[in-house]
Amino acid sequence: MVTHVVKRLRLLPQRSFPNYAYLPGRQPHPVRDPAGHSYHVEPLPVPTKAPLDSEDFAWGQDLFNHGYYWEAHEAWEGLWQVAERGSAVRMLLKGLILISAAGVKIREGKHEAAQRHAGRAAALFRQLGTMQHCGFARALGISPAALADQAETAAETPAVLKSTIPGHPEPVFDFILRGSHARRREGTANEKGSLAVRGAGKRYSDDA
Repeated sequence: MVTHVVKRLRLLPQRSFPNYAYLPGRQPHPVRDPAGHSYHVEPLPVPTKAPLDSEDFAWGQDLFNHGYYWEAHEAWEGLWQVAERGSAVRMLLKGLILISAAGVKIREGKHEAAQRHAGRAAALFRQLGTMQHCGFARALGISPAALADQAETAAETPAVLKSTIPGHPEPVFDFILRGSHARRREGTANEKGSLAVRGAGKRYSDDA
């Protein structure tokens, strides 16, 4: 599968991406190795809740969208650990963790493992799709059922990897996750655009 060009906007542009996208055995372990990209980084406070409109959740989406799959896995795992056991939110986070793991395996060229992770993720997403939880599609920018299909397709027909630079992030999925943070950014941009147009109109009137 050739990954199509998808516009991948930053959800949290104020946060810097890691120096590399970790693949096991190919780069220093991010937190265990002194050369790791997060070895000296102070851990973020452990969240007490797992809201889907939080910055923690959006950070996982940002990492995922741009090919940092191991890092996205870690970001969402912190939320999964505090999500209520047996809850739909915990199930969603588990699915996202699994699809991130599938992304890592695709990049490693381990297709059977990628299919296994993607299949487990798809099963969870399809189960969520029967729950009529409208908040999930809003938080992801895609319905759980559609996400299940995308996950399985990507694992069955892996992307043709192009990057030869070690540690360079490379997206392997044709979709992006864009929730409330994306809509807020778009709303702010539209508002600024409207203000600029109104300002230009006023200047034109003053000059007339």
